[in-house]
Amino acid sequence: MIPSTVQRMQALWPTARLVAALALLPLGCSSDGIPACITVDTRCAPLYAPTFDHVYSTTLKNTCGSDAVSCHSERGRQGGVSFANESQAYSALLEGQVEPGDPRCSRMVVITSSVGARYQMPPGDPLSPAERCALIQWVQIGAPGPSSSPPALTPVATREGDL
Repeated sequence: MIPSTVQRMQALWPTARLVAALALLPLGCSSDGIPACITVDTRCAPLYAPTFDHVYSTTLKNTCGSDAVSCHSERGRQGGVSFANESQAYSALLEGQVEPGDPRCSRMVVITSSVGARYQMPPGDPLSPAERCALIQWVQIGAPGPSSSPPALTPVATREGDL
């Protein structure tokens, strides 16, 4: 008895599904194309002292979480993340966005430092180098929570136009 085309296809279907599944597995990269780690300079000059209070009030709340931008506002909640209030923001960052002590592999640092990439955050105009530096240094010192002091004072840069 000669198998029909349908019977041959049915016999090959499990193998084809396995090959397709293996082809879809990410090989060393995240499934969204964002690198897991990047090179960062932790000796940069930050815009402000690297405390969460400053990170939140200067960068997250006004840039990423304001209702005007809305990506991470209470209504926007892109990626399930809201920066509507300080405690919510800190919790959200520690749930997969920040690796305390490792800015190279912290998703927040990767996406804010990847200027010009399709996944750059915030979209459009990137954070200034000094603002990105403050985020990097905050993560480097362990991402301490609200009202925590940084372990050492760091020189603070000025924004362009603040002179």
